[in-house]
Amino acid sequence: MSDTMLRLDGLTKAYNTGKPGEVTVLRGASLSVAKGEVVALVAPSGAGKSTLLHIAGLLDTPDAGVVEIGGQAMAGLGDKARTGARRRDIGFIYQFHHLLPEFSALENIVLPQLANGVARSTAEARAMDLLARVGIAPRANHRPAALSGGEQQRVAFCRALANGPRLLLADEPTGNLDPGTSDQVFAALMDLVRATGLSALIATHNLDLAARMDRVVRLDKGRVVTPA
Repeated sequence: MSDTMLRLDGLTKAYNTGKPGEVTVLRGASLSVAKGEVVALVAPSGAGKSTLLHIAGLLDTPDAGVVEIGGQAMAGLGDKARTGARRRDIGFIYQFHHLLPEFSALENIVLPQLANGVARSTAEARAMDLLARVGIAPRANHRPAALSGGEQQRVAFCRALANGPRLLLADEPTGNLDPGTSDQVFAALMDLVRATGLSALIATHNLDLAARMDRVVRLDKGRVVTPA
């Protein structure tokens, strides 16, 4: 059995902007994330890290290359199978929390579980456990507008882990927070990832945060390289 949770091999991706010529974002990008490993993906804005994460998360398809999750090739899967794999295996965190404003913190974590057929009582117990792990269980019944930015992002972390994914993909998960809050929230995320044994690929501009992960890679001119 493979020890690799995510394998990306030779990914290429180009976009037609409507102007003469194409914009090539990925040029043979390759990357592996082992089971239980947390990898930092460092790249400047516009380098293609969001594109790479979207392809890894089955939200986009490459022009060429291989995507494997848990040893299973994702190429050729239909929309239903891709949706099933995303729900079953992948958790997403974005720079902005994208919480549903009309629902409480607890309900935002419960809803994805209900969509996966989990009983409400079980979903609520799981949600409360996750909120407790990131230190905001007392805020469970507050709506997003009543939460601080750091609290909102912690709820987003819990929502991403609600269905017990095997792989976490995060795109600048603390990018909207001030430095002090960012450090605290990132520590909560890492504690949560370590406690659940997740594999994670986390894109960040913050080199200090990147250094706290297991390994750092960089996206440079459409390829993944290991910094010197």
